[in-house]
Order: sequence, then structure tokens, then C-alpha cells
Amino acid sequence: MIKFLIKRLLEFIPVLLIISFIVFTLVFVAGDPVALLLPEDASQEDIENLREALGLDRPFIVQYGTYLSGLLQGDFGKSFRYNSDALPIVLERLPATIELALSAMVVAIIIAIPMGVWSASKRNSFVDLFATGGSVLGKAMPNFWLGIMLILLFSVTLGWLPVSGRGSWMHLILPAITLGTGIAAEMTRLIRSSMLEILSQDYIRTAKSKGLRKFLVIYKHAFRNSLIPVITITALQTSTLVGGALVTETVFSWPGLGQLLIQAINTRDMAIVQASVFVIAILVILMNLIADLLYRVLDPRIKYN
Repeated sequence: MIKFLIKRLLEFIPVLLIISFIVFTLVFVAGDPVALLLPEDASQEDIENLREALGLDRPFIVQYGTYLSGLLQGDFGKSFRYNSDALPIVLERLPATIELALSAMVVAIIIAIPMGVWSASKRNSFVDLFATGGSVLGKAMPNFWLGIMLILLFSVTLGWLPVSGRGSWMHLILPAITLGTGIAAEMTRLIRSSMLEILSQDYIRTAKSKGLRKFLVIYKHAFRNSLIPVITITALQTSTLVGGALVTETVFSWPGLGQLLIQAINTRDMAIVQASVFVIAILVILMNLIADLLYRVLDPRIKYN
């Protein structure tokens, strides 16, 4: 296990280097960084002085080396909007995004597991048709549209839940449902597909022939093994989850990393954009590592080589 962890962490080093290069180039994608920081009537002398102060007059590879050196020290530069270091601002917003993402995953699991298992165990029935249709509908609905509809129904019309902000647990309900619905739809489809494959295996037929109750056959023998491919796809969907969080946080004014990133893009605060993208990339990498570790928990036969 320890050797596997060390090997995986070493494999992440080139990935992080590639990510750091992409994040570094974001500054230049938005245009001339100096033009973004100075007013339109700035003199040529002011432009050249700032360019020299920022090190933009040096070769590109030297600039990247300096950026990488600062990155290793947690220095993403200073946000001109907040007049403070970018990384602490991003990390301050990170817990809210993690809270929303975990809540959305809980919503997805609560919906997807019973629907996927029930659909597979009653193939071609009304339940199967309902679950399959619900999965298609859930994937087709845009997050922003679903969020607005939930606000109109539960906040504006019924007045049951708050519209925006992050205070009590009630503020979390609508954003979590909005973000979790699309994930639940995909998980339901995957669980159903994986369960159908497992239920056709010989050992399942053997368990049934021995007189085991259907509930035990499905949940003890079939469901556990069906989760391995589901975890793989779910881990790969972490980026989709983060992308959905950007929209969801904006709709519900949820003070998380997604809302901060959108605001930074609109104001061209590139230090915040760079720090946010890098932190999100690390989260995706960590989720894939956790998925690798969960394989062994679900199936002890899997060996780490």
C-alpha cells in the first residue's frame, strides 16, 4: 500500500508540471497583463516600468521558471482586486465548495443507489423505464435552469427555503439538489449497467440456487462488486462536479471557490484565476487517488503493483 501511494504521488509530479505551465499561460491568454493593470491613458514609460517590475521583459522560459519557483512556495502573486496574496483568498473559499460538493454527492448517492439497483433487479419493468427516463432527463437539464426552477418553486412561491447565501443547513438544500441531480442521473445509469452485468454472472446464479434471499443476493453479492466501475467513472467526473459547482454557486450566490473564480474571470484578476485553477486541479488528482484506494476496500483481491 505504501509503495503504491509513493508511486502514485511520483506520477503526479509531471502532471502538476503540465498543469502549472497551463495555469501560467492563462495570464497571456487574457491579453497583455500590463494593459490589464494600468489605466487606458497610461504613458509608454509607465507601461515599460511596470513590465520591467513584473519581469515581463525577460524571456518566456525565464518567466515560467520564476513562476514555478514561487509556486513551490505557495506564491501565486497578489490579487489587485483584494490587494492581498491570491492563495489564502482561494483557500478561504475552498471549504464552502467542498461542503457543497460533498452534499451534492450525498444527494446523488441517496437517489442513485436505490434507483440503479431497483432498475437492474426489475429489468424492462415500469420501474426500469422510470429510472432510465429519469437518468436521461437529469443529464439533459442544465444546472442553471434547474437551480432557477427550484428557487421559483421553493423560495419564491412556497417560501420554504432561502434563495441565496451560506448560513444554516437550509441554505445548502437547493444548491446540493441542483448540483447533485446531474451526478445522480449518471450514477443511476452506471449502477444499473454494472448491476445487470454482475447479475448475469455464474456466482450470482449459484447464490440464487442455494436459496439465498433476493435481497442478500443483490446487496451483499452483486451490489458491492458493481461499485468498482462506478467509482472509476465517478472519480473521473470530479472535473464535471467542479464545473457544475461554478454555475451552481453563481446561481445561489454560494460563497465558494466557483463564485470566486467567475468573479475573478469577469474582473480579469489573473492571480485569483491561476490559484483557483491550480487548487481545483489538485482536488481532481486527489479524488482519483482516493478512488484507487477504494478499489482495495471494495475488492480485497485487487493488488497494488
